[in-house]
Amino acid sequence: MAKAVCVNGHKRPAGAAEEAGGRQAARKRRKADGGRGPEEKSSHLSAALFGEDCEISHDQLYELLKYAALGKCHNATQPSWCRIYHQRHLAGVVVIVLHEMSQLHFYKFYLQFKHLRKVFQHRFTLTPSANFLASLYGEGANLKPQNTAQGLTSTSSQCIPKSSDLQCDPIIRKYGEKKQGLTSYTLTLEEQKKNDYPIKGSPGCKGYIYTECDQQRTDSSPLFGLDCEMCLTAKGNEVTRVSLVDAQGQCLLNELVKPESTVVNYRTRFSGITKKMLLPVKTRLSDIQTRLKKILPHDAVLVGHSLNADLQALEMIHPSVIDTSLLFARNEGRRFKLKFLAKAVLGKEIQCEQKLGHDPAEDARAALELAQFFIEQGPAKVAELNLEMLLTTEKLAEVSQKKAVLQPQGCRVQKQLNEPPHLSKPCFLDCLQVTGQKPLLLGRQEMDSSGLCQSNLSTSNKQILQRALEDVPLSTFSIIQFSLGPEYIASHLLAGLYEKVRSKLTDMLTIYAGPFEESFCLKSVKKEFGRCGPIQSLTVVTETYQPYVCIQYEVLEAAQLAVESLNGAEVAGSCIKVQRPITAAMLDCDVWIKELELDVENEGVIYVAGLKESLTETDLQEEFSQLKDLETLFLPKDLQSGKHRNCCFLKFQKSQSALDALEVINGWTVKGSKLRSRNALASGHLWRWIWQVNHSNGKQGGNILYEKMEQLSDSEQDLRKKVKKLDHHIKKLYRSLQNNTLCIVLFPGVNSCPSTDGVPFLVETEDIP
Repeated sequence: MAKAVCVNGHKRPAGAAEEAGGRQAARKRRKADGGRGPEEKSSHLSAALFGEDCEISHDQLYELLKYAALGKCHNATQPSWCRIYHQRHLAGVVVIVLHEMSQLHFYKFYLQFKHLRKVFQHRFTLTPSANFLASLYGEGANLKPQNTAQGLTSTSSQCIPKSSDLQCDPIIRKYGEKKQGLTSYTLTLEEQKKNDYPIKGSPGCKGYIYTECDQQRTDSSPLFGLDCEMCLTAKGNEVTRVSLVDAQGQCLLNELVKPESTVVNYRTRFSGITKKMLLPVKTRLSDIQTRLKKILPHDAVLVGHSLNADLQALEMIHPSVIDTSLLFARNEGRRFKLKFLAKAVLGKEIQCEQKLGHDPAEDARAALELAQFFIEQGPAKVAELNLEMLLTTEKLAEVSQKKAVLQPQGCRVQKQLNEPPHLSKPCFLDCLQVTGQKPLLLGRQEMDSSGLCQSNLSTSNKQILQRALEDVPLSTFSIIQFSLGPEYIASHLLAGLYEKVRSKLTDMLTIYAGPFEESFCLKSVKKEFGRCGPIQSLTVVTETYQPYVCIQYEVLEAAQLAVESLNGAEVAGSCIKVQRPITAAMLDCDVWIKELELDVENEGVIYVAGLKESLTETDLQEEFSQLKDLETLFLPKDLQSGKHRNCCFLKFQKSQSALDALEVINGWTVKGSKLRSRNALASGHLWRWIWQVNHSNGKQGGNILYEKMEQLSDSEQDLRKKVKKLDHHIKKLYRSLQNNTLCIVLFPGVNSCPSTDGVPFLVETEDIP
């Protein structure tokens, strides 16, 4: 069975590249959105996995995504395998899924993934999953609320807050616990300005009508509930219906209004207004303004839910207001909906789906009664309602109920009869929804307006990209799914791709050296070339006039080091030439080597060869401790025997420190052994995959100097183009993201891949200072 692949990165604020101490040029070319002040903190993802430690579980990935999305809320904790610093500064989380693609595709079309390999830093393996997407965000929760005569209460006793918890309630923090008169809850001038209320003398309120209600307010001043319905016109939002109710709930005004401009959208679903309703209407906005001025006494206090929008649409200014969307305070500037508050606090159902649009008189009366309840009961009693918990419980139950309705009854019964109980991970997408952070799911599976996942196989990658560019900025957690296409997962095509990748890697690991004298010492040759790195096989080529040696290394760096340091050198008494096999697949070998050196995964990493087998990891740590900014030492070991090879990788905190170390180490002698070093090519995930390929049961290649040029099949050429286009889509989407966005790219893999292809789940993370 194939494994899955993921690539993960983190978009940094402009200027962070310089702070990192010399990043790759490709990473410095990111879009600059402006610098950040020294007091601002950016999010930082730190993953200490390197070399062989490049495997994570589905649970570990779930931990990362859950904490990145929720922070410390909803029992989310720091991941066990990495750490997110300053999570609350994360602008969002974007997961990109490349269906029908695996690590096989990543390395086969490595050069085509131009953006992916230059931006994303670490790659990790993940085992397969029966439900790949559900393994990322969990499987759902089962919280059910109960309706009572006076609104909503939770089934859990935990919903009743303790007195100590009340001190943390935003309502208590804002108003205190004691009852106060209505004047304590009217908005101050500063609060009105902050919440976009029309203010007398403000430049944006030119031409607005002042109610002239200037008399000083007292706790006995009369309350009036106001609500308007608007339609979209060529001018913008214009009032089409106005309702005003008094403190006893009696309707004083309930009028349709003819807008000045042509109606573009009646918004009937919300406003309840139709074209037919407005045809006979003669009343204009100026008439409503005059009537309101006559009705309202000079000490009137207007009450409404987000009343600023109503007053702006009415083009009127009133000095004393109570806004119930602000009165029932929440954390982080969020607001309760009027429909929820009416049900939870008053036990009333308003804005019912059976009705055509909202009833402004009903909404005005509900807002008025909510303000009266707050004033009469006081902040402490309101806080004890635990509205936040009630909202969470209600919404989780709605999501759970809708998911249950979609599941066929027979499946539910069969599941109950046959399946043993299991502990499922709670779906944190539900948690996001109930906190007002609606997640985005685009592509093969999409999330409808009710929060349910639906299959969608008809949308093209281009359409998905366009929607993602529009919708991702509006969501704090997004899953964007692109597809390679079912025509590219045929077993024969995948087997052919795998064989070509295996053959190319084998050729890149292989070098030919010679010519040698007839009586040359093979042991001397093996010793000299062994100083470049671990040798997997060494054979003498006798088909030539003079003997040559074919050496296959275990790591790419060893083969490249042999070409660079021993070509033209004298070995075993002969001046030899060192070269790789000349095949069609190897014509771009130099390009591969150059791009691997520039791969962000190898940034700040060098390869060191010539180590004696007797040296332990502790010996090496002590030997290299004098090197500046050394962060990690990776000593590759045979995955079967557990013995280390005669090479290691050194990872430095800064790229310049790695370059300085290269100059020091080349020619350095450790316990009588002369060291050789160069920039790393496959220090992380690729190293492990190469080992798997080397030990797979495939046909060995790379022992022929010349090979007939093989043309790519039409399907493979199409695949190459499609991969290049997908990389461009990811680049375009990535560049559109806000700074401090955690971005993850997943290669789920395909089950028809060869079992030895090592198609893992690849995560690449870019560390942020």
